[in-house]
Amino acid sequence: MKNKKLQTLFVLMLALVMVITGCGQAKNGNANGAGTNKSAGAQVENLPEAIAAKKQIKLKVIRKIGGDDHTAQFLAGAKQEGESLGFKVDTFSANGDTAKFLDTLDQAADSGYDGVVISHGDDPATVAAVQKLRDKGIEVVTFDSVDELANISGVTVTSQDDAALAQYALDQLVKEQGEDAKIVYLWVDGFPPMVRRNNVYKDTLAKYTGIKELERFGVATENTSVETQNAVAAMLTKYPKGEIDAIFATWDAFAIGAARALIEAGRTEIKIYGIDVSNADLQIMQEENSPWVATAAVDPKMIGAVNVRLLAKKLAGEETPASYHLDATLIDQEKLKTSAEPVNMVTLASIIPGWGISDAFAEDWMKGLKAIHTK
Repeated sequence: MKNKKLQTLFVLMLALVMVITGCGQAKNGNANGAGTNKSAGAQVENLPEAIAAKKQIKLKVIRKIGGDDHTAQFLAGAKQEGESLGFKVDTFSANGDTAKFLDTLDQAADSGYDGVVISHGDDPATVAAVQKLRDKGIEVVTFDSVDELANISGVTVTSQDDAALAQYALDQLVKEQGEDAKIVYLWVDGFPPMVRRNNVYKDTLAKYTGIKELERFGVATENTSVETQNAVAAMLTKYPKGEIDAIFATWDAFAIGAARALIEAGRTEIKIYGIDVSNADLQIMQEENSPWVATAAVDPKMIGAVNVRLLAKKLAGEETPASYHLDATLIDQEKLKTSAEPVNMVTLASIIPGWGISDAFAEDWMKGLKAIHTK
């Protein structure tokens, strides 16, 4: 009798342990499922096998330039998009340091990453580094980098529509300042997007022969805005009021520095027409009597997200284009003034329809992963 009671007790205890263990495994399975694609595969319709088969997909986003809000938003957009798909995403900005940039690319090739997004690779060494990544089977998408990268098999080269960005800003300058405007050109050579913007600038001067370029200068460093501010402040001493109509700034880091110099010198009669946008830019543009009257831009956060989607499609074995250009938009003070509240990068969509929204390369299986991983 005693043995039967012991046997019964043992069976009950064994059953209880199995139930507890089973619950624990189920719980752990759900928790891990939020960060893996293998468990998500059973829940997402038409999830590509190449994605479902990977327990964890690792991405690296490497940007050469940095120290500005545009970079921060680009990296944030890429990280947010990747993590919403259940991927692990690491980001790095070299802040203009070529050695650090190339070293990070080299490390990425040996660190178990499945895919890499590269931003602003601008030299032959970048091409060699990307070739090394591809030779190891790592998928690559590049943004605002040298065109030669398109010659490497499997690489997609993305960019803002730099021709449109420059054209929007310059058309607004000519519209408001006239075909005989006296202008200062803030630009730096050596970067693919700058070269493309400069081509439009040259065409504009050829079209409007009355426009007079008084000065041109620019540097790309981690202190670009400060150095530009100092350079513009020094330049203003050479030109009394009435001798400069406008500044065309091919990068918002230039425009920020120029705006600060004009405001401090009380020279806000000179108007700034720029390229790119950030929260800091919008704040300056909305200040009373701000000289920064217009900027042409693409949402940097969306750029990061679209580049990650392209990378995800490559990892899934799906077809991707060799190149892709993101559409530009003009933002001017008149539009900003229509808002009753201060405008930032989020609320900008309330006055510019479609701002920050793109369904480019957003596949249904990606939406399925997001539904799981963003709960």
